[in-house]
Amino acid sequence: MPNFRLAFTAMLMALVIAPAAAQDYVREELRVPMDGTGGKGLETLLIRPAEAGRYPLVIISHGSPRKPKDRPDMTPARFYPQALEFARRGFAVTLVMRRGFGTSGGNFAEDYGSCGDPNYTRSARAGAADLEAAIAVLGQRPDIDASRVIAVGRSAGGFASVALAADPPPGLVAVINFAGGRGSPADDEVCHRDRLIDTFGALGKTSRLPSLWVYAANDHYFAPDLARKFHGAFTASGGKAEFIAAPAFGKDGHQLFSAKGIALWAPYVDKFLADNHLTQRAELLPLPPLPALTAPSQLSARGREAFEEYRRAPAHKAFAVASDGHFGWRTARRSTQDARGEALKLCEAGARSCRVVFIDDVPAP
Repeated sequence: MPNFRLAFTAMLMALVIAPAAAQDYVREELRVPMDGTGGKGLETLLIRPAEAGRYPLVIISHGSPRKPKDRPDMTPARFYPQALEFARRGFAVTLVMRRGFGTSGGNFAEDYGSCGDPNYTRSARAGAADLEAAIAVLGQRPDIDASRVIAVGRSAGGFASVALAADPPPGLVAVINFAGGRGSPADDEVCHRDRLIDTFGALGKTSRLPSLWVYAANDHYFAPDLARKFHGAFTASGGKAEFIAAPAFGKDGHQLFSAKGIALWAPYVDKFLADNHLTQRAELLPLPPLPALTAPSQLSARGREAFEEYRRAPAHKAFAVASDGHFGWRTARRSTQDARGEALKLCEAGARSCRVVFIDDVPAP
């Protein structure tokens, strides 16, 4: 293990543990060391049940925005509600920002090249390398059971998780892939579909861990017919994967693995965990209590529904409203200033005059 990693591990282990809510969970913001990150490491958020013990690890991996300029604005908090669902089930959960995303160090490593000549294997392996580095460091913690690790990912993160299982690190026992893939520059477009299918086939040649693949009917990145070809190539070459054709979700089923989608995707996960003897708790831990915030009186029924989502959403966040009930809100931003500005901008679309009424979980001054 490089000296860089050893030194950084000491810092990682010394970080203060903060209560997530209701004393049922703890939450830590970490920098996980990795060579090539310029000393900054990988930005990581960890959530686990508060009770002392050693917990199996779930490592959640994000997707990649179509616009490169959006990568630095990504935060681990965007997956906080999903992470809580796994923590409720008795897992320690890490949300790891790979190189080039969020505030993680290093250059973006998952470039597959041009749309006319994509190298999907290179992209998949690069993403998997970041996950493997995080598992190696986090597995040294006394509260992590490194012999039981599950990789969960969406989109490019699902693709990286599938690649991780093709050359699995010690302790990896399963993969859950939500809408995994690469190379979709626009809705219903994929660069060289045949190469992406072939890459899934190549990954299946050496992958023998159980995996769950979930793709929604209205996924506008990787449509059901294409997703089934990924799965067919992967299993034909020896990979083990259960395919779930989920119903349509929202405007784009590619976002199924989201807070709004929990009621749909959680039963698939629970069955997969049970079928593979990975269930940790007979009863789920309760969710943290919602903040005691009162919805603005001018909101419509749809607005009040959105406000309930706001109450459940992670910081940093802001909610803005106009006198006619129009509203806008943003969550999982890097700062309260960012959240405030983006919520106002959304609310003021159409030349409305809006004001911010809540920032995080308190009334705005």
